Amino acid sequence: MDQLMGVINLGNEKDLLEDLTKHRCAASVPFGGRYRLIDFTLSSFVNSGVHNVGVFATKKYRSLLDHLGSGKEWDLDRQKDGLFILPPHDSNEAYKGDIQHFHEHLPYFERSKEEYVLVTQGSTVWNIDFRHALEEHKEQNADITLVYKDYTQEETAVYHALDVDESERVQNIHLDQTVKQGDNVFLHTYLMKKSLFIELMKETFEQGKYDFVTDAIRANLSRYNVRGFHFKGYMPFIYSVDSFYKHSMDLLDANVLQQLFYNRGFIYTKVKHEPPAKYLKDSKVVNSLIANGCMIEGKVENSILFRGVKVHKGAVVRNSIIMQKGEIGEGAVLENVILDKDVKIARERILKGEETPTVIAKSSHL
Repeated sequence: MDQLMGVINLGNEKDLLEDLTKHRCAASVPFGGRYRLIDFTLSSFVNSGVHNVGVFATKKYRSLLDHLGSGKEWDLDRQKDGLFILPPHDSNEAYKGDIQHFHEHLPYFERSKEEYVLVTQGSTVWNIDFRHALEEHKEQNADITLVYKDYTQEETAVYHALDVDESERVQNIHLDQTVKQGDNVFLHTYLMKKSLFIELMKETFEQGKYDFVTDAIRANLSRYNVRGFHFKGYMPFIYSVDSFYKHSMDLLDANVLQQLFYNRGFIYTKVKHEPPAKYLKDSKVVNSLIANGCMIEGKVENSILFRGVKVHKGAVVRNSIIMQKGEIGEGAVLENVILDKDVKIARERILKGEETPTVIAKSSHL
């Protein structure tokens, strides 16, 4: 879609996943056995025909750079347009806000030929066709369109929330509000003409204001025709380790898997050339997602194993998430735990989480 350029803004994402975001940004957190969170937005852009995507990375983005590479897996390794990684000009300078970051890379926007820009975050798990948002934006003759979703969780959480009227006109943006079921959660995704985006960026930057949603959009609700676009597809709200665990385990439901990965185009990720999973004589696997490169000799039940995980003889993995290259020793028992990458569990070791899953940090040896 030559009309729309995509921006993945990582500047306003919070480290809500504790140890899982200790050494990586939220967009780089592994999810679903072989993906990273950023894969869902990046794939949605590509499936929507968007071929000019800028990733505005701010901190802890080394693993993200390794994952994205040239953008080949998303068909973004192009001579014209493609994938652009745009870190801050000075990593030692204090981060003031996304407007500062956008302004540092103003030439990127000015050189891009697309008429519209869509800005979103990199840690949303969804499969969305952005063309529908653009079509509605034009039909409503909107200046700015904000994408939102009704909150469906029983637990309360803190998000920006929208007040929209019957015509989808945005009346107010409530910042960092405790939301409950039925509230309209703003997904930090907005769409407008690139010319207006640049105008608002320059205007607020000159005023010494640096948050685009607060200072460029919320402050101008009465000045512009700001509309809401209600995304009605599957999208889990991930705001804590508990919610990450819950929605990861939801992928063991075939209906959820279908909604997320196949209903609106495929989700792409970095390809690693590993052999199929190997199931040895004494292995037993029940209701689990097992990625390629795994070696299973023990028992795996209701769990998600990422690439290259080894479960040795007599080991039991139950209701757990084991990330890349984890190794579970003989006779070990894991239940209700999340192991980050490269964790080694010694033989006969027992780890059981309680109501909250136990998280073992990356490269730990227990």
